[in-house]
Amino acid sequence: MDCPLCALPPEHVIWEDDRCRVIRVDDPAHPGFCRVVWGEHVAEMTDLSPADRSHLFAVVMATEAALRTLLHPAKINLASFGNMVPHLHWHVIPRYRDDRHFPEAVWGPAQREGRPYPAADPVALARAIDAALNPGTPD
Repeated sequence: MDCPLCALPPEHVIWEDDRCRVIRVDDPAHPGFCRVVWGEHVAEMTDLSPADRSHLFAVVMATEAALRTLLHPAKINLASFGNMVPHLHWHVIPRYRDDRHFPEAVWGPAQREGRPYPAADPVALARAIDAALNPGTPD
């Protein structure tokens, strides 16, 4: 199977467990953009068991929390399409009021030049995801 979500080099993986992984998206206009990718090739949330759905969504929420903590965006956009790649994944996108596309979706028309924002350090992001998934657990 020729899946672009499976063919990514390992350096794109920020965090993973035995069921899913968080990968960074190379998008200079939207640093911090991540995808949470389910490990198995399924197309829809309802293809997962209730426990797996809960786990995947917990990782999406942990990624959102980590990005909010580290980057302080004005908004986080969450999206799950799968129209182009039918491999279950969620987009987690930090947004800023003066980013290139705000208030449009990142796939919409550019609204302005935008300014550069720092991306989260991958190690710090992985730690923040772990902390969000396991509150109260020491590092």
